Amino acid sequence: MTQSNDKQNPTRRQFLQQGSAIAAGAAALGSIARTAHAAEDNTIRLALIGCGGRGSGAVRDALSVPDAGPIRLYAMADLEEGRMNASLKGIGEIFPDKVDVSDDRKFLGFDAYRKAIDLLKPGDIALCTTRAYIRPVHVEYAVKKGINVFMEKPFSPDPGGLKRLLRAGEAAEKNNVKIAAGLQCRHSPARKALIDKIREGVMGEIPLIRANRLGGVGWLGPQGEKSNDLMSQLKFGRIHLYWIGSGHYVDYLIHQIDECCWIKDAWPVSAIGMGGRAPDSTDCGQNIDVYSIEFTFADGTKAFCGFRREKQCRSDFATYIHGTKCAAQFSGDVHAATVRMFKDQRIGEDHVSWTPTPDAVSPWQYEWNDFIDSIRNDKPHNECKRAVYSDLTTLMGRAACHIGQEVTWDQMMQSDFQFCDYLDDLSAESPAPVKADENGQFPVPVPGRWTEF
Repeated sequence: MTQSNDKQNPTRRQFLQQGSAIAAGAAALGSIARTAHAAEDNTIRLALIGCGGRGSGAVRDALSVPDAGPIRLYAMADLEEGRMNASLKGIGEIFPDKVDVSDDRKFLGFDAYRKAIDLLKPGDIALCTTRAYIRPVHVEYAVKKGINVFMEKPFSPDPGGLKRLLRAGEAAEKNNVKIAAGLQCRHSPARKALIDKIREGVMGEIPLIRANRLGGVGWLGPQGEKSNDLMSQLKFGRIHLYWIGSGHYVDYLIHQIDECCWIKDAWPVSAIGMGGRAPDSTDCGQNIDVYSIEFTFADGTKAFCGFRREKQCRSDFATYIHGTKCAAQFSGDVHAATVRMFKDQRIGEDHVSWTPTPDAVSPWQYEWNDFIDSIRNDKPHNECKRAVYSDLTTLMGRAACHIGQEVTWDQMMQSDFQFCDYLDDLSAESPAPVKADENGQFPVPVPGRWTEF
């Protein structure tokens, strides 16, 4: 996200482009037993729905699970043929023997997800990796068809969509449909080791957690005649328009907010916050540049979460825990498992008192190792409710900053608000849910005049 960090710490997409490194490292990823069947021929077939970088990266992680039995990329769906073909080419170059996508299993358009999912059998996986706006529709359909789901974060840009996902998750639970969610840090063994220490009382009570993702600028320029065209918005508005991808704060900070909830083993009951735009902003999108949020849990303890995109400022990408006995670090740049406990409240190399066994692979790979294991061995695996609650927590913080008031968990749970209420009927001719003004500026949250729950 930041200009400085991106150069030094590759993202999953950048890392996974190094095909030879993936192949060479496969032996270190762990072993998955083959005792359960997916489809009749024991092959787990993947349908990739949304062929951008995150979806392509998820497929590569799935195909990198070692000793997992046969897994194949079988079908693809997207709105753009060029993006789909680029994804297929990139994956095929790394895994030539694990890609089996014929031309008649490549689908385009808003109904493409149905066609791709309809080709799958129970035991197969639909990878729902578009932007968040349409995630509930895709997941709901896959669950109804009895197909396992991997869903990328964020999960919906609004409470109404998240409640729809909750219902899909409940249906999946009843029918033993497995759902994995793209909050991969929960699968990190090093983080789990620190969680065990916390649960054992080694750190004492946990009254305070700090989670920050502070980096550089990412503004949207004027889009001219494309501004109010729905198909154009889906291209340029990915993190810039709330209805499509939830905005940059949610898209990026949801991981660390999820970590805060995991550490506390609870969900906040309320949030207050503030934020604003940089003084020299020329951003035509909807995002504000700074978010500062105070989450309060039922026991009165706090999680302070910060997000910023602004030039010439200090960068920070980490989650810190302050217990009554000592402090700890839970994560680091680009979701690295930078896990360590300190002698006291001072955070620094000179004060480290404990570190766990380092993670052998990325959290994304652990996530897929666990998911495939659950399918092969028919283990319970439904991360939907937890993922939705983490997203709802993140949206609660966003709302608190945007309206300038305290927002409670109960208010969010009671809300059916949607930025777009015609998702099931979307087509290339549909009106855009949000409009730019004559200068190309999209509406920006202003306390007292803004609603999103």
